[in-house]
Amino acid sequence: MFLHKMIRRVVRQSKFRHVFGQAVKNDQCYDDIRVSRVTWDSAFCAVNPKFVAIIVEASGGGAFLVLPLQKTGRIDKAYPTVCGHTGPVLDIDWCPHNDHVIASGSEDCTVMVWQIPENGLTAPLSEPVVVLEGHSKRVGIVMWHPTARNVLLSAGCDNLIIIWNVGTGEALINLEDMHPDVIFNVCWSRNGSLICTACKDKKVRVIDPRKGKIIAEKDKAHEGARPMRAIFLADGNIFTTGFSRMSERQLALWNPKNMEEPISVHEMDPSNGVLLPFYDPDTNVVYLCGKGDSSIRYFEITDEAPYVHYLNTFSSKEPQRGMGYMPKRGLDVNKCEIARFYKLHERKCEPIIMTVPRKSDLFQDDLYPDTAGPDPALEAEEWFDGKNGEPILISLKHGYVPGKNRDLKVVKKNVLDNKAPKKVEEPAIPQKPASPQLTKNEVKLEELLREVKSLRDLVTLQDRRIAKLEEQVAKVAI
Repeated sequence: MFLHKMIRRVVRQSKFRHVFGQAVKNDQCYDDIRVSRVTWDSAFCAVNPKFVAIIVEASGGGAFLVLPLQKTGRIDKAYPTVCGHTGPVLDIDWCPHNDHVIASGSEDCTVMVWQIPENGLTAPLSEPVVVLEGHSKRVGIVMWHPTARNVLLSAGCDNLIIIWNVGTGEALINLEDMHPDVIFNVCWSRNGSLICTACKDKKVRVIDPRKGKIIAEKDKAHEGARPMRAIFLADGNIFTTGFSRMSERQLALWNPKNMEEPISVHEMDPSNGVLLPFYDPDTNVVYLCGKGDSSIRYFEITDEAPYVHYLNTFSSKEPQRGMGYMPKRGLDVNKCEIARFYKLHERKCEPIIMTVPRKSDLFQDDLYPDTAGPDPALEAEEWFDGKNGEPILISLKHGYVPGKNRDLKVVKKNVLDNKAPKKVEEPAIPQKPASPQLTKNEVKLEELLREVKSLRDLVTLQDRRIAKLEEQVAKVAI
């Protein structure tokens, strides 16, 4: 409490001083949902301007619900789910550039990418657009690139981060040997040129994924043993949550160019729920939702001491099992709504609306600077080739009008394409059109080749692991 009083005293005037949270009425909740009971510290919920997705209990596999936002009220037990995983789903993330595409990571060691029909599901969906295989243990984190189309990051309990080109179904970057222990979270920088990670070894790392290099790290960013989180802010600084040696929850702010000392650090309270930070780059407000807490605290980050300013707390009676966070373009600007959360209870999902009280009905442009829109700045290939692109911003003055989403197409490359030796060009001989039978055989051949390639990759991966383990055993024997 002392901390809050202290921070409150030094807070300067801010338009976010009086932000207040309000849960919606009961009939606007999503009821009778069996929220997943898996012990994993992800948000279990992902939302966009069209759908809310919630990881649910599923017998004999893993599943999540996808509901159109307006489908409130009681959800029938027989409502169709996305159910292609053979183990529990641990994390889900909507594509920022296509409101009908969602990725999921699972205990079955795979990442799957799904295309949701225009008006939601009318039947169970068990066929993903693409299955991404490359992890040897469960996949607990999936995260789309903020500005490049079809680039997806996944992190598994094999301590490996893979960056995929979803459009071709290929793993293009493998970041191994960087994390000796479980990765708690990963976050892209605003333009997606860097990632930061928090790991069980108590280190926060800043990584250039395309160079495969750690460019900054901080050991014992928080000294406590419980899970940390690290996120990039719009100015390139890093905000972390964790625990002190005395098991108090802490917040800290870091400059990655000099991570010796934090810019600022705050003790919060002695609770043991892991703090999930949600950040709004437009207003520089961070919302902290503790798993198992019944409150959301929010802070404004500025460039004047103490840098992290406590604003307020939204409290309710029920603890939260997880939390979804609506992108800015999904908010109601006419009601001065600056954030909306989707709070998971044991059996329901309850939207919570954060508003700045204003008397005028006019568009409040100071609350709504131009925000990241749904158009990607780059294609996947451009990003993998080294280009960067800042988010393409849109105005919310007349509210967000969704454009037409294009279907996600996955073009598997022919493994033989880049292996064939170059021949001297000969004059073309007119050929008979290939028979359909041949095409089927070609497709089968391609599938087999793909399978062989993925098995070969897996063997190489295991070989490396075995060699590493043998080394370690040899060291211990010495």
